[in-house]
Amino acid sequence: MDQIIDAPLQRNLKVGAVSVGLIGLDVALTKVLASPELDISSAVSQVYSEVAQLNYVPTSAEEKYRQALEQEISRLRGGQAIASGHLEVRILGTGCVSCNNLQKQVFEIVADHGIVADVFQVHDLDEIGRFGVLQTPALVVNGQVKSMGRIPTRSEIEAWLLDWNA
Repeated sequence: MDQIIDAPLQRNLKVGAVSVGLIGLDVALTKVLASPELDISSAVSQVYSEVAQLNYVPTSAEEKYRQALEQEISRLRGGQAIASGHLEVRILGTGCVSCNNLQKQVFEIVADHGIVADVFQVHDLDEIGRFGVLQTPALVVNGQVKSMGRIPTRSEIEAWLLDWNA
């Protein structure tokens, strides 16, 4: 019988102005989050080292990767990692029809109002759990869970995005 190898999944990380898919990022972040005694600098170094072994990281972009990792670790530890002037929307779910419809609705609102935002669809159950979400789909705007277990109305989504964008 063949042995099943549990390969790390790819997860997106915003590095500078680009969203980059990194293999093993979730595994490395989980290790660091399990060690809250690690200071942020040590945590970033540990995660960067593990991610750089599995992914190509251009030498010229190393500092940007480290900054992005620091923001993500801070966000996951409960700190504020969203830079002012930056809108980040996450649709949390399994990739079901409801999740896809919610993402479509967010894209339409962003386009209709000319809002600049990074929109991610998150399927990883560990990351969904880090937000405290028990029912999907869920909508997260700049780290704050706005809805879960339902598709919010268009006017609700507009209010959340426009309120932030104002």
